[in-house]
Amino acid sequence: MSGAVVTIGNFDGVHRGHLQLIERTRALAAVHAARSVVLTFDPHPAAVVRPDRVPPMLQPVSERIAQLRAHGIDEVVVLPFDTALAALDAAAFFDEVLVAQLDAVGIVVGENFRFGRGAAGDVAMLVELGAQRGVTVEPVGLVRADDAVLSSSALRARLAEGDVDAVSRGLGRPFTLEGEVVHGAARGRTIGFPTANVAVADGLALPGDGVYACWASTPSDVHPAVVNVGQRPTFDGRGRTVEAHLLDVEEGLDLYGQRLSVAFVARIRGEQRFEGPAALVARIREDVIAGRRLLGAC
Repeated sequence: MSGAVVTIGNFDGVHRGHLQLIERTRALAAVHAARSVVLTFDPHPAAVVRPDRVPPMLQPVSERIAQLRAHGIDEVVVLPFDTALAALDAAAFFDEVLVAQLDAVGIVVGENFRFGRGAAGDVAMLVELGAQRGVTVEPVGLVRADDAVLSSSALRARLAEGDVDAVSRGLGRPFTLEGEVVHGAARGRTIGFPTANVAVADGLALPGDGVYACWASTPSDVHPAVVNVGQRPTFDGRGRTVEAHLLDVEEGLDLYGQRLSVAFVARIRGEQRFEGPAALVARIREDVIAGRRLLGAC
């Protein structure tokens, strides 16, 4: 197997639009008897060219790589995005990165793809460069979801609104957060609803503040859960947290120090400030009933 068919992009979230690129990349690689390769970047290019506008990521790089490999890509190349890479013009990027480094014999990109210094290169230029250098270039049409073009930025916007159902449709799977369970204020335990405080890595996108029906996966089991994302206004909380109340677990289950993965299924309500613990407890009981119904875990 010689040469590579390369698809290029940030691939944050590895959504259904990305999967279309992957499918075509694999098919073209088979025609060329070449490796299928995803070229992606870390950090996000905005961290270099627009540091004041770096978007929160839908998933860490490690999960992005795992998702890409799970969909049959032979190799994932994560290129460090720095000032030197940002300074390459379109032709230099084509020659120095795609041809010299990756041995590209084919390139697959979305029809709105831009590349090179200042994003000056477009698909028409990529096709022209490919024709000059004997590299096949295939643009792929964009995927639409909910009457709009499907993109990572669009999914981030829907996630910020708390519309996890729309995000799941775009991803083709539930939106998921994972982190270590750490000690918090332990207020949930004092009111009869203990929660696992999930330490989510900095820079990741969170659903809009509110209460959600989720599936929570420990290293050994999966549980229905009601998850609060927000600042706990009833207790004058500071900073956003992700706190999961797992249902149907053994009393005294100790999750501290374990990894917990939380898959968001549906939004139950927005975050609210209550007059006191009694009012909060009454509403949490309603949330648990709603969560069970939404998860089919009655």
